[in-house]
Amino acid sequence: MSLAQEKIIQLNDVKSIQNVKVGLYKIPLKEVLSDAKHGDHTHFELITCTIECDDGITGTGYTYTGGKGGSAIYHLLVDELVPFVKQQNPNRIEKIWEDMQYHLHYVGRGGLLSFAISAIDIALWDIRCKRLEAPLWQVVGGNSFETQCYAGGIDLNFSKEKLLKNIKSYIERGFTQVKIKVGQKDYKEDIARIKAVRELIGPDVEFMIDANYSLSASDAIRLSKSVEQYNIRWFEEPTLPDDLEGYAQISESTSIPLAMGENLHTVYEFNQAIQHAKLGFLQPDASNIGGVTGFLKVAQLAYANNLPICTHGMHELHVSLMASQPHACSMEVHSFPIDEYTTQPLRLVNGMAQAPDLPGTGVVFVDELITPHLVIES
Repeated sequence: MSLAQEKIIQLNDVKSIQNVKVGLYKIPLKEVLSDAKHGDHTHFELITCTIECDDGITGTGYTYTGGKGGSAIYHLLVDELVPFVKQQNPNRIEKIWEDMQYHLHYVGRGGLLSFAISAIDIALWDIRCKRLEAPLWQVVGGNSFETQCYAGGIDLNFSKEKLLKNIKSYIERGFTQVKIKVGQKDYKEDIARIKAVRELIGPDVEFMIDANYSLSASDAIRLSKSVEQYNIRWFEEPTLPDDLEGYAQISESTSIPLAMGENLHTVYEFNQAIQHAKLGFLQPDASNIGGVTGFLKVAQLAYANNLPICTHGMHELHVSLMASQPHACSMEVHSFPIDEYTTQPLRLVNGMAQAPDLPGTGVVFVDELITPHLVIES
């Protein structure tokens, strides 16, 4: 019997989830970061979920927030989903994912439920990869071990001078793609900041802007038309994620492609956006779309519709998911530095992000670094 056959048999063996431990952490940021809709970020919340199987194999999943709602996700996990998944077979990831969706569908379609499901699903994929003794990027696709990436700043509150200094630091770290926030009270200030950044980085660095859904469709069109000359790769979340007609109107009125996805929390929402919003890029976040399973479903939708896949947040996990996909575009390296609390901080080589090459998801938290920020655990 070959090693591959032995591993397949291992996955088919009946096993069960025995113990699940959930933790909520509040981790301070080094400085206040602001955008046009969410205001100031002083910290981010990390919710971890560690699953232990009856044969002793463990896997850790997680989700995160911008500083609010973490307690609700924690209790949704502890009170509802953990009792539901205990004793289930951890190898049946697709079934567990589907069952969790409909276990609380009536009260929680999308939203907080998707965050909570993500934590469990990522833990199950960590277990699967460990059983297969392979890294996540190989197990879920294997297209490559690296991906394009960009530095995504949360910098609306920065002065123009500080903004340019921050962008310069990205370039010095090896990034060849950058993104800034827009949505100033006076759109002319956004124009001036965009112009200054383009002049700083020159013509060869990819440049994106992000309004965090703060503008009306008409205001987004005005801003987009005003900055077309600065070769913007995409305009991210110009308006409300629910206003798909507004996205289509913006897209048809300007030459800058649109991107969205971080505020879409079900596969069906992504499908509607693909069909109606006239997007250029899709940006799922595995922390709020149902984990690895949800991400892969959106990636398949994107592939079928000839759209490049990008990501939002949690780059320490997304690096493996993006590397695995043939239609991956650019992964956001987020300003919430979750990877600094892991054993595998993000690694750049020639501007490309390298996926961890150890069995599992590659995200292993360092207890000594996160424990001081623990709020509550089950």
